Amino acid sequence: MKDFRAYILGLCGKKEGYVVEFKGAKGGFPGSFWESYSAFANTAGGIIVLGIIQKDENFYPDGLDHNTILRYKKTFWDGAHNPQKVSICLLKEDDVIENEYEDGSSYILIFKIPRAPFDAKPVYINGNPKYTFRRNHEGDYLCTQSEISRMYAEADLLAHPLDSTILKNYSLEKDFDQPTINQYRQLFKLRQPRHAWNALDDMEFLRKIEAWREDRESGNRGFTLAGILMFGTEEAIHDAAPNYFVDYREKMSPDPRVRYTDRLYPDGTWVPNLFQFYTRVLEKLYHAIPVKFKLEGDGRLDETPAHESLREAVCNSLIHCQWRMLEGVVIERYPDHLYFSNPGTMLITVEEFFEGGHSICRNRILQKMFVVFGRGERLGSGADIIRQGWKENKWPEPELKEHFGPNTDRVELTLRLGTVSGQNAESEETGKETGKESNAERVKDLMRNNKRITIKEMAETLNISDSGVEKIIRNLRKEGDIHRKGGRFGGEWEVLK
Repeated sequence: MKDFRAYILGLCGKKEGYVVEFKGAKGGFPGSFWESYSAFANTAGGIIVLGIIQKDENFYPDGLDHNTILRYKKTFWDGAHNPQKVSICLLKEDDVIENEYEDGSSYILIFKIPRAPFDAKPVYINGNPKYTFRRNHEGDYLCTQSEISRMYAEADLLAHPLDSTILKNYSLEKDFDQPTINQYRQLFKLRQPRHAWNALDDMEFLRKIEAWREDRESGNRGFTLAGILMFGTEEAIHDAAPNYFVDYREKMSPDPRVRYTDRLYPDGTWVPNLFQFYTRVLEKLYHAIPVKFKLEGDGRLDETPAHESLREAVCNSLIHCQWRMLEGVVIERYPDHLYFSNPGTMLITVEEFFEGGHSICRNRILQKMFVVFGRGERLGSGADIIRQGWKENKWPEPELKEHFGPNTDRVELTLRLGTVSGQNAESEETGKETGKESNAERVKDLMRNNKRITIKEMAETLNISDSGVEKIIRNLRKEGDIHRKGGRFGGEWEVLK
């Protein structure tokens, strides 16, 4: 690796935390290595460094010689391919980096642990799923049984989406809100006035959109969790998903004593199913953006790309939510930004989400229900739609983050209005800098040195935002400077010029 010393110093600058772990190895290959392997794999990935020790706030070489490093590499690969040591080997050869540090008196061994694919979790050690670890800012922690169960359930998502669960003892007459069904069907009819489903009665229509289904494997039949969440009464929803909660808040007052200037949540004055929440919140959010609807033809109102972005952001929060976790969906409006948060983790990486073209949905039936009336895009284009409206208005790139915890995980999307404060957005995102090597060239250098480097690692190295790196990469791809080889997992960068 080019300029290995600078790379190591950069890792030391991050200190131990969410994405890097330093382990002393003078006394042998550390037994806690595999706990960190599991923890990084089950969260967002990370880096384990052998040969650097931390004392207080300082870092020192551990004095490992080259023969020791070679022995540790063999120990790792033997363990990585042993299911009694770790459940899956995630690393490739170039994810393990060895090099001498400074004068050659000490060697360092680096392991770049990728985030495990959702269908490979939980990643556990010692041949037993109860030894499953995850990472937080305090280090590695042993997962609870509920966390492990969630990972197993999500590993089976493609065959059994979470919202496809068939519920017992629910009826159309008792548990569904008829005005919601009428409104939904009216929107469907406006979008597809000649569709054959318009002639069906409500029960047959609900079958078509999988609000009711039959499981051929088990023979079970009945209304689905998706159907109840989308069209159900408040009582029916809480019986099916006791932790269900949807909350919209406006915090527009400069007075800190004013908690909310407006709020929409299940307070008994409306039926808080997903369809009603979606339509009511979207109407409020449309007032947040300083972009007028477009008039076309005979005066029909059309959504601008910014309105479409908002629509897609709301859909994403509802479609990708883990509805049986603690807490619920939160959408907030502030004077300068909009905030969307839902329980659950990303089923793809943040980088893959913004690259577009990747689509893995936690709630496939809910997605279908939104798509049926023209909402909730398929084929991984949701990120592109969210970004397009903001790009057209020259607003900052959307920000997407994950938070992992023992009790709940959350995905957070922030859409900022206006210009970036405190930095030169053009310099960061396009890579234009006066009198210095451009960030675009630096990105290419990083890719040359490490063809599997992530967007997050590049952003941290260059001290710019993830969205800034993403824009540089889009421009480099457009100019034919770089190319991405391989699939979603294990792909590599290729610098062409």
